[in-house]
Amino acid sequence: MAGFRQDKINDQVTKELTEILRSVKDPRVSGSFISIVQVSVTRDLSLARIFYSIIGPERDVEKGLVSANGYIRKELAERLNLRVTPKLEFMRDNSAERATNILQILKDIDVESLDKDNNTEGE
Repeated sequence: MAGFRQDKINDQVTKELTEILRSVKDPRVSGSFISIVQVSVTRDLSLARIFYSIIGPERDVEKGLVSANGYIRKELAERLNLRVTPKLEFMRDNSAERATNILQILKDIDVESLDKDNNTEGE
């Protein structure tokens, strides 16, 4: 379980990364809307796993984030008051897409059951 300090750092990293990503000049990153879903910093603050989602076209966002990792980490170090700045590991979060797919499947099932009910009533 994460401690209070880790939670506070996770929130601070999330806030700062949201602003930093707006300043990245790489078109692969700046051309898409990237939302930070969650940040998980290890206890020793050596690593921060950043879970993000993309709204709109992907356009090699992951490669852009890897390319801009040094810049993002440097900016984060300047904004955070930590002795050690964690290494950044970006991970795509597909939960929103999966939720949309599940909702579509449920709608399709509902439509199919309505069609079956209508066919049995007509007999």
